[in-house]
Amino acid sequence: MTSTPPRVLTIAGSDSGGGAGIQADLRTLFACGVHGCTAVTAVTVQNSLGVTGFVEIPPDVVAAQIESVAGDIGVQAAKTGMLASAAIIEAITPALDRVGIGRSGIPFVVDPVAASMHGNQLLADNALDALRGLLFPRATLVTPNLDEVRLITGITVRDRADQRKAAEALHAMGPAWVLVKGGHMWDDPECLDLLFDGREFIELPGPRYDTKHTHGSGDTLASSISSALARGADVPEAVRFGKNFIVRSVAAAYPLGGGVGPVSPMWRLPEA
Repeated sequence: MTSTPPRVLTIAGSDSGGGAGIQADLRTLFACGVHGCTAVTAVTVQNSLGVTGFVEIPPDVVAAQIESVAGDIGVQAAKTGMLASAAIIEAITPALDRVGIGRSGIPFVVDPVAASMHGNQLLADNALDALRGLLFPRATLVTPNLDEVRLITGITVRDRADQRKAAEALHAMGPAWVLVKGGHMWDDPECLDLLFDGREFIELPGPRYDTKHTHGSGDTLASSISSALARGADVPEAVRFGKNFIVRSVAAAYPLGGGVGPVSPMWRLPEA
C-alpha cells in the first residue's frame, strides 16, 4: 500500500476560473507531491477578466471545516488565502488554536490577500485589523505583496530600503518570519523577495518575465512554501523552494480567456 503523503490545509476562496484561490493551491500542492485539504471561505464569480461577485461561507462553517479536516486527516502545514471578512478571521482563530495550527505548533503561512492585481483594497478595514491582531501573531510566515504591505503597514515601497522598513514593520506585528515580495516593484529589473526573522535579512532574487499572465502567483508561492514546510523543511529552505517553484511557474504561464492567464505549476509534471 502506498504511504500517505504530507497534508496541507488551505483556508481560502474558490476561483471559478481556476487560476487562483483554492484551485491554484490544490494544483500546486499536487505538483509538489502533497495532499491538499480545504476550508472554503468564499465562492467567487470570476474569470480571466476579473471578479464580478462573491458569496461568503458562514464563518462557523469555515471554522468547522478546519476542525473536521485537522481532527481526522491531520495536517503538517496550513495556509490562508482570501479570508473575506473580519467575522471569518475571528471565527477561524480559535479553531486554529484548538487543532494546534500556528506559530508554536503546525506551520502556518498567512498570505494576506488584501489587494487586487491592480492594488485595490479587497478587505474592509476591520478585517485588516483582525488580520494584524489575530493571525499575524500566530503566523510562522506572512507573504504580502507590495500593495498588501501598503494597506497593512501604511508603507509605500519604492525601493529596496523601503522593502526592509516594511519587513521590520510587519515583523513587529508578531509573525516569526516575513517575506516581502518584490514582484510589484516594477522599476526593479529583478523580482527580489526579502525574508526577515527579526534579525537577519535574506535576499531572494529572481528574474522578471515580460508577461501579463501572473494570475495566482501569490497563491502558488504560498502553497509551494507550505508543501516544503509540511515535509519538514525550515523556513529559509521552504522559501527558497517556493521561490524556485514560482519562478518556474511564471515562466510556464499561459493565456486563458480574454484577460490575465495563470502561472502554471504544470512545469513540474511529466509530459503527457
